[in-house]
Amino acid sequence: MSLAFLLTTLVVVVTPGTGLVYTLAAGLARGRRASVVAAAGCPLAIVLHVLSTVTGAAALLHASATAFQVLKYAGVAYLLYMAWAVVRDREAIVRVTDDRC
Repeated sequence: MSLAFLLTTLVVVVTPGTGLVYTLAAGLARGRRASVVAAAGCPLAIVLHVLSTVTGAAALLHASATAFQVLKYAGVAYLLYMAWAVVRDREAIVRVTDDRC
């Protein structure tokens, strides 16, 4: 192992990832319980990815471009559905008005 590899590994391990940032944001926005749920949910997602790899789903998606495209567009459709649900929900977006300006 080279020194550059060890330094890069150290930087990657020490810097906080998206899971930590999400957990902190959930805790600050919604409290301790949401933070604990987020802290449990992030490793659970990693376990699901590892299980899909072990069971061969990753190999199937790598071998079949059609299956990968179907999964990709299903994910896009789901994200668009969630965005539309947020836009429709009147309480999700709060408009702050300040009469002092």
